[in-house]
Amino acid sequence: MIFVAIILGCVLGALIGMNAPMISYTYSSYLAIAVIAALDSVFGGIASVINKKFDMKIFISGFFGNAILAILLTVLGQKLNVDIYLAAIVVFVWRMFSNLGIIRRYYVEKWTEKIKSITKK
Repeated sequence: MIFVAIILGCVLGALIGMNAPMISYTYSSYLAIAVIAALDSVFGGIASVINKKFDMKIFISGFFGNAILAILLTVLGQKLNVDIYLAAIVVFVWRMFSNLGIIRRYYVEKWTEKIKSITKK
């Protein structure tokens, strides 16, 4: 079920992306950091579903909270003329890879158990 939602979201995002207007350079850093924060929340949500600890309130608050915090860091960094948003990018990408590792391990173990059960028959 979740795979159908992921594939549908990717297809819908690609179709909208091809028809959307270009984002100006002044706003591209804000959008990039918001997308990275949102992706971090999505991967965290998938990992929490796998660990059977998913809570919709935590997911929604993290999704919007992370994106808003990342955008505010970007604004602050531009006002101070310091690339503070790079710290947010490093943290969010680190968490994305950690969550992706959890997801990968889960499915590798699941597929390994399935293969073992097929070969025992």
